Amino acid sequence: MTATRPGRVSFVGAGPGAADLITLRGAQRIAEADIVIWAASLVHEDVLQHARADALVVNSAEHSLEGITAHYERAAAEGLLVARVHSGDPALWGGTQEQHELCTRLGLETEVIPGVSSFSAVAAIVQRELTIPEVAQSVVLTRLEGGKTPMPSGETVRGFAAHGTTMALFLSAARTKQLQDELLAAGTYDESTPCVVAYAATWPDELVFECPLGELAQRVKEHKLYKHTMVLVGPALASGGTRSHLYDPGHFHEHRKVESQERRAELRERDRALRG
Repeated sequence: MTATRPGRVSFVGAGPGAADLITLRGAQRIAEADIVIWAASLVHEDVLQHARADALVVNSAEHSLEGITAHYERAAAEGLLVARVHSGDPALWGGTQEQHELCTRLGLETEVIPGVSSFSAVAAIVQRELTIPEVAQSVVLTRLEGGKTPMPSGETVRGFAAHGTTMALFLSAARTKQLQDELLAAGTYDESTPCVVAYAATWPDELVFECPLGELAQRVKEHKLYKHTMVLVGPALASGGTRSHLYDPGHFHEHRKVESQERRAELRERDRALRG
């Protein structure tokens, strides 16, 4: 069969798990696809409700890259639409780069549809902002070094922890004692630093709890968690009462004029008094 149109592979971020947390564009690409390739161990099966009844559904966990390549080759030959569904956001530990290069060599069109990352989903579940003014204005996304995939020189949990900002730790639950030790070793966090642990966030069997850093390894062990688990850590997770500069009367944007210096000082003094 000769293709009358170029085939296309859409790398779709499925989000953290819940079928309704995929983007509208991502759901549309799955609905259009002749072939849907997904990882059953990482993406919840509810996401497949967006697929057509006649679509070929392939579990990538059962194949090597070479096994998946056959479907890309067919898509190129027949002008088919493929939805390659990844957990979370494809930009983070998605393993998409080598597939993208393969698809390009085969003459396939490609696109990437972003998805909600699990760290955003966990923050939403506990209703916490990860960037609090004067507390934390950065979020470090990383994993514990020493696993199957080597870390670049200079990228260590201890090194990142030295910044004292919010951290999201992926792929590290199987070695939580080592993770706890490395976070504390930087000397910036102490044992009372708040943590959020989330297993299978937004899945039907999700488990989310908060604990101090000093109890992290013990609590994770108690719940027998070792995969599908994310850890958030940092002072912003327990912080509150600091006024956002975005809505501060002294912050100017095109829809609001700047308050007078005297009025700004008065409001800030009132905020300090309310915080005690």
